[in-house]
Amino acid sequence: MKKLVLVLALLVVSLSLVLAEGQTEGAAASQVYTFKYANTQSPNHPRSKSMELFKEQLEKASNGRIKVELYFSGVLGKEAEVLDMVVTGSVQGCRGGLFERANKMYLLYTLPFMFENTDQVVKLMRSEFGDKVNADAIGNGIYVPACGVAGGFRNITSNVKPIRSPADLRGLKMRTPPIDMTIKTFKALGANPQQVAYTETYMALKSGVVDAQENPFSNTVDMKFYEQQKYLSVVNWQLHPDPFYVNPAWYNGLPADLKAVFDSVAESTIIYSDTIWLNSEKDYYYFLRERMETNELTPEAVAQFREAVKPVWQSYVDDGFFTWGDINRAMAIATAE
Repeated sequence: MKKLVLVLALLVVSLSLVLAEGQTEGAAASQVYTFKYANTQSPNHPRSKSMELFKEQLEKASNGRIKVELYFSGVLGKEAEVLDMVVTGSVQGCRGGLFERANKMYLLYTLPFMFENTDQVVKLMRSEFGDKVNADAIGNGIYVPACGVAGGFRNITSNVKPIRSPADLRGLKMRTPPIDMTIKTFKALGANPQQVAYTETYMALKSGVVDAQENPFSNTVDMKFYEQQKYLSVVNWQLHPDPFYVNPAWYNGLPADLKAVFDSVAESTIIYSDTIWLNSEKDYYYFLRERMETNELTPEAVAQFREAVKPVWQSYVDDGFFTWGDINRAMAIATAE
């Protein structure tokens, strides 16, 4: 992403703040609402950094009527546990995986080898198509004011061998998040998927419970997975969405003016998150390349992977998650000039 994108994103943030402050002018400040937020990444991770900005913006834009508490590094629990807390209301917000629990349509973004670059998926998520996916999460008890990209493309690290073709994955004990698309994809490629919590992956790699893992470069650095892995294979197989999960009862309890403030700040935060996260991926890649044996797929190998995962795409259509019409419409939006 170019520096210009960062500048534009910051302008959006500033504009949102000005508009939000105008909306709260003159409003009664008799009640203070607490927004408790958690994610499993460290305070230095781009997701956490963007939420620091969220706290600053929201507290200022609401004239102190919303107070934000931030909990990073998994101190409140694993991703699944925290999302459960958001649904029940003991925590008001989080970001992370498990997005199919919010809306199965989020899985469309994760179809293996669907996107050629990150600009395509960002364009799709910020379109009317993406807005509807977010809005429909309310049917599963989760409010999503905005959704971004969870880092760059996901790539594979291994302690056994580099991944140059689908054949290299056969029998490999691959750590996967509890995401159906990921599990199906690595089964289709011949690997042996092992569901391990994100915060427990480092020890699973160290102990040999798993041989390999897949994540964006930023996560691999942030969690120091590279310390227990020898090979980095740049396969660019998938991107994950990053929905901002919010407890709907808490949100609906806000006055109308604070709802507008919250939504505005949430949207600008996700734009900022996308910008700093995607810009940082190159630096994380260089960091890893200096510490691991690194390879990139040839065009011929990419074609082999795409052919191997075709049944995964079809299985989701067959199971009614989405249709080929949905996929084709999404790809048309993503690739439009």
